[in-house]
Amino acid sequence: MVRATLPEPRQDGDASVERCIWRRRSVRSFRDRALTLEQLGQVLWAAQGVTSADARRAVPSAGALYPLELYVAVWKIISLAAGIYRYRPEGHQLLPVTSDHRRETLVDAVHGQEWIATAPAIVCIAAVFERTTMKYGSRGRGYVYMEAGHAAESLILQAVALDLAATVVGAFSDGGVARLLRLKPDETPLCLIPVGAP
Repeated sequence: MVRATLPEPRQDGDASVERCIWRRRSVRSFRDRALTLEQLGQVLWAAQGVTSADARRAVPSAGALYPLELYVAVWKIISLAAGIYRYRPEGHQLLPVTSDHRRETLVDAVHGQEWIATAPAIVCIAAVFERTTMKYGSRGRGYVYMEAGHAAESLILQAVALDLAATVVGAFSDGGVARLLRLKPDETPLCLIPVGAP
């Protein structure tokens, strides 16, 4: 596994926002088809990508503190080794975390939802709450959850625009997901988003 610089994200596409909202559905089965590196990069960029010269990101963040971290369990991406990666918005890169991951471990962590293992990639939105609570106190936790919702919806709508599908999974063992993805001690998994071809 090596660091991967993702293809430059597109800033225009063929699908309107309205069309993507109309077509969005929670999908819980995926075709046995690999994603391209471009598709994976595009959905990650929609959730947390840098969109301005001053490093602002694709979704709103209270105080521009950016408490979210994106991890990806990669099973089947063309030209990318299977493994766990962390998305680095600066530079639009995937940083390798570990090649040691098993689908059955993930299924255990999501309380037996076997369908999740059919996705070629699963994005985890994790949070470092202290980045926001250090400024906003206990109210900052709510701001982090709002930001995670913005990121999840942007990712899912981008997937729809690419003729892919995704859904949010919230039923999982925090500890099981954190161990599988090798999250840092101050990172809390908030949701999983399997992405693939419907």
